[in-house]
Amino acid sequence: MISWIKRKNFLFLTLILISIFRITFGEWRIPLSEVIRFLWSNDGSPASIVIRSVRLPRLVCSIGTGGLLSVAGAVLQGLLANPLAEPYTLGIASGAAFGASLGIMAGSFMITPMAFAGAMLALLLTGLISRGGAEKIILAGVISNSILSAGVTFIKSVAGDKLGAVVLWLMGSMSGAGLRDVYATCAGVLLVMIPAWIFAPALDAMSLGQDRAAVLGIDERLTRVILLITTSMGVSLAVSSFGIIGFVGLAVPHISRNLVGASHRKLIFHSFLAGACVLSVADGVAQFLGEIPVGVLTALTGGPFFCWILSKRR
Repeated sequence: MISWIKRKNFLFLTLILISIFRITFGEWRIPLSEVIRFLWSNDGSPASIVIRSVRLPRLVCSIGTGGLLSVAGAVLQGLLANPLAEPYTLGIASGAAFGASLGIMAGSFMITPMAFAGAMLALLLTGLISRGGAEKIILAGVISNSILSAGVTFIKSVAGDKLGAVVLWLMGSMSGAGLRDVYATCAGVLLVMIPAWIFAPALDAMSLGQDRAAVLGIDERLTRVILLITTSMGVSLAVSSFGIIGFVGLAVPHISRNLVGASHRKLIFHSFLAGACVLSVADGVAQFLGEIPVGVLTALTGGPFFCWILSKRR
């Protein structure tokens, strides 16, 4: 218990230090004292505009999205008893991307609802392919990814003058984050965190086996439905705002579980803080390298990690 509290405090302190660095350093260095003053009062100066309209929304979105994706991964891994489960590998992110791509074609106001519809489509498709077999769920997710990625490719082929917007969005980037994205990110965090916290004891029991969960009076089917829907909704909000940012939900909860154990209430908070730190740093590196898409960085680092976990399972 003490070691978990120490790790949590360490991650919290690390996140604060990362936040201070991200909000003060950049092409224009702004002292921390000035940052604090601008947060409390907007005097209309260029520095104030940069802090309040550019750096702060981007920082909040990177923290919230990283935490959201990590907790979503922890929930899915516990729900399916599979360390390879996450929104990306199950096809949820690709489904949301497919829907959001259609939304871009239809108009910006359709991106979020279409992303959610796409995520639900991906869940349905993965479920139909796996036919309820937990051991086949990752393979079903890979197949769903392939089908939906083909759909995205078709959309790109007919996108016309919107092709550039679709391609850039699919790469995953936090640049251009604004107040609307902050609201979407916060809503996504609540949609994932609150049900995960409420159903954490049920996830603990389900990880012990179906018979144990039934003895404790836990309705596994209802728990799965609620958590899959709320997790998909939260991921959809993130994807609709920033595109696909893969493998954060795979690597972070897997490492967190090895550090704090399988108790999901501890795991949820640890995963959120660790994911927030990871994506904040990754977004900072992406910005430093010339605004390359952060989704590219997470894929480059997460892909080998996925292969490592797969080799360990063998």
